[in-house]
Amino acid sequence: MSEGSTRANPTRAATPAPVAPAAGPPPTAGPARGLLPSLVPLLREWLPRQRWFAGKGRPITGFSLVSATELLPSAPGGPAPGLLHLLVRAEQSGGAPPDRPAPPDCYQLLLGVRSDPPPQLAHAVIGRPGGGPLDGRTVYDALQDPRLAGLLLERLRAPGRIGTLRFTRAPSTAIPSGLLPRPVTTEQSNSSVVYGDAYILKVFRRVGLGTNPDLELPLTLARAGCGRVPHPTAWFETDPGPAGGLTGSGRAPRVRHSVSAEATAPGPAGNSGPGAVREGAVREAAAREGAVREAAAREAAAAPEAEPMTLGILQPFLPGSADGWQLALNSLSVRADFTGAARALGRATAEVHTALASALPTAVLRRQQIDLLAAGMTERLEAAAAAVPALRPYREPLRAAFDAFAALGRRGRAWPAQRIHGDLHLGQTLRTAHDGRWALIDFEGEPARPIAERRRPQPVARDIAGMLRSFDYAARTHRPAPGTSAWSQEWAARNRAAYCEGYAAAAGADPRDEPELMRAYETDKAVYEVLYEARHRPDWLPVPMAAIHRLAGFRDGGPPPELSHTPDAWTAPEPLGPRPAGAVRTGDAARRDGAARTGDADRAGNAARTGGAAPGDAARTGDRPAPGVPPAPPA
Repeated sequence: MSEGSTRANPTRAATPAPVAPAAGPPPTAGPARGLLPSLVPLLREWLPRQRWFAGKGRPITGFSLVSATELLPSAPGGPAPGLLHLLVRAEQSGGAPPDRPAPPDCYQLLLGVRSDPPPQLAHAVIGRPGGGPLDGRTVYDALQDPRLAGLLLERLRAPGRIGTLRFTRAPSTAIPSGLLPRPVTTEQSNSSVVYGDAYILKVFRRVGLGTNPDLELPLTLARAGCGRVPHPTAWFETDPGPAGGLTGSGRAPRVRHSVSAEATAPGPAGNSGPGAVREGAVREAAAREGAVREAAAREAAAAPEAEPMTLGILQPFLPGSADGWQLALNSLSVRADFTGAARALGRATAEVHTALASALPTAVLRRQQIDLLAAGMTERLEAAAAAVPALRPYREPLRAAFDAFAALGRRGRAWPAQRIHGDLHLGQTLRTAHDGRWALIDFEGEPARPIAERRRPQPVARDIAGMLRSFDYAARTHRPAPGTSAWSQEWAARNRAAYCEGYAAAAGADPRDEPELMRAYETDKAVYEVLYEARHRPDWLPVPMAAIHRLAGFRDGGPPPELSHTPDAWTAPEPLGPRPAGAVRTGDAARRDGAARTGDADRAGNAARTGGAAPGDAARTGDRPAPGVPPAPPA
């Protein structure tokens, strides 16, 4: 809820046509003049249908162009394709109070341009612009075109600049040419292309200022000598500021080619769908954009030089690997022991946490920060309960978990905080077949959160809680034979305990010794899952609701709170799993959650990394799995 390396058969294509070195002057304004107004009617219809579009359910009121770079020119009427790179902001109404307008989301688009695309690209077609520099030609998703996807790899092979884009290759690496590209067809919150059996390119779709953690953390771990993470081979970025079209803190990028009046014009006659815009909405959007820009200008004047914006990362495949989500489901399907794998995964997680804490700044969370964390958890609970009626009867006992966490801070407790994975679950792990060694992947964090927030130090309990929930999600989504569901829940309990044991052996601290902290983070994760499933996969809402029921202190299978009339309907929260004699138990820590973000939660990424079918990327996107296929945990 996603992207990564893949096991695949070696395949090579004919070497693409030679590509000029990635250098030269920035693109002129000519190709961009009139471009966005001609694309607006097409983007208004096409963008909301993409899984990676974050603004579903809110009308698009306009677009503004941040940057346009022509990676491969195309002549009108000619047979050769062109490749155009765009950064576009989508203005939308709703979603934020009028006095605190939210910054518009910025999307990365790679557009192929052809006079007449071949039939095999029909599924990728966006449409034909009317007017502008692309008048009469067809634009389509370039990542679906092997020729244009191959050109991107060539750019990464020959580092340098082209327009506002900068392509970088890791030192002492060599990327072979002629690898056959194939897009990952499972829907993701980003887009991925696999090259032969060697690499996978993740292209971020919703982008923001700052280095993406999915690039920053693996590079950091590579420098630290940690072998638990695939190391980036190459990547591409754009610079903020006048040359890159972005300024300040990222709240409202400055528009290089402003087309507000045209971009927010109503669509074709008769368009009354989500993209239709009234004249009054156009004025409102313009006023809102003005307010946002004024605030951004003030921040930009005082802001330090911003970091580059990460656009895409090329990483190696992990041949012979399998993702943890599918391995867990396989174990459940044959009733096999998984505790050895879970214990090893706990150790791998601790090794990554230890390396990150050694290489990057850490912090200590004291009363003020703990109060803020607990308040945020409570706020998310209230928002989820307002949206999901089934959650409302549990609000009081769930809120108690957050109150207990905050109370410890008020009594002087403190917890270390550091950089973490941020969206850890079984779908974000790979295990190699030859030695059973675990690797962690997809360090992007939750894509819905701003990059600056994802890069803040946090307690490692957040990652651990995500994985504990993932074991429970696997057990709950597995379709056991009649009469064997109890065994599935025992499987989850054993593996939660084994994971904690492995973590403790490597880190020197057992997560189960922090019951209030673990219960708060597991509860917060379960609340997130409830909201996600209710919005996107309502048939699967019972999976996280079972965790909510237990986290609230009610017996598994017992009546919900509003139907409980006797004291024995309530029990103490279930512990994480067996502990050695005399060890402190964590209470609720065992709480079920199977995986945090799909997606991007998710995981097509793993399927891509392993060459197998994705277990169900449903997580970040809200897609429903095919009949009979368990969903991946929400990401």
